[in-house]
Amino acid sequence: MVNSIDILKLGEVVGNLKHLKRTGWTKWSEIKEVETVACHMYRMALFSMSIKELRPDLDIDRVIKICLVHDLAEALVGDITPHCGVSDLEKFTLEKEGFQKIINYLPKKTGDEWYEYWMEYEKQETPEARCVKQLDKYDMIAQAYYYEKTYNIDLSDFFNSTEKSFFEAPFIEWNDTLRNSRNEFKSRKCT
Repeated sequence: MVNSIDILKLGEVVGNLKHLKRTGWTKWSEIKEVETVACHMYRMALFSMSIKELRPDLDIDRVIKICLVHDLAEALVGDITPHCGVSDLEKFTLEKEGFQKIINYLPKKTGDEWYEYWMEYEKQETPEARCVKQLDKYDMIAQAYYYEKTYNIDLSDFFNSTEKSFFEAPFIEWNDTLRNSRNEFKSRKCT
């Protein structure tokens, strides 16, 4: 790492996220416009800004930064999901290597800070990291609900896999609200 920014390389790598489709949605041929990793991280960051008054116990600026880097390595290694046949350890190793390449385009102190945020998310030991994990899961089911309404498909697997993912405010309420809205939508569709 140098004490300057290789803005062209950083821009190229980060730009990959604007076009990298989230793998979980690509297996559904009905979904014509698949969300990108950048869209996912951006909405998570906006959601995190919205909870500042609801969660005064959190360092929201830190939450936002974790949101913005938590999937950054995917710019080089791709969006690896549990269905890709890659072990958790192998995924972590690939993403760590990718992340270390990316931060080489940054000044050392900045790169170290980005890496710290990413590791904080990976370790899930702080309230901020756990908040981001819940934001990540909430954004996924919010996107699933959007796709169900837009493309008339059933994405119950995404909802089933996140049933126990929400354990703090405001995510418990958000989850309940979204699932209730989805149930109402599905019951209207059946009548």
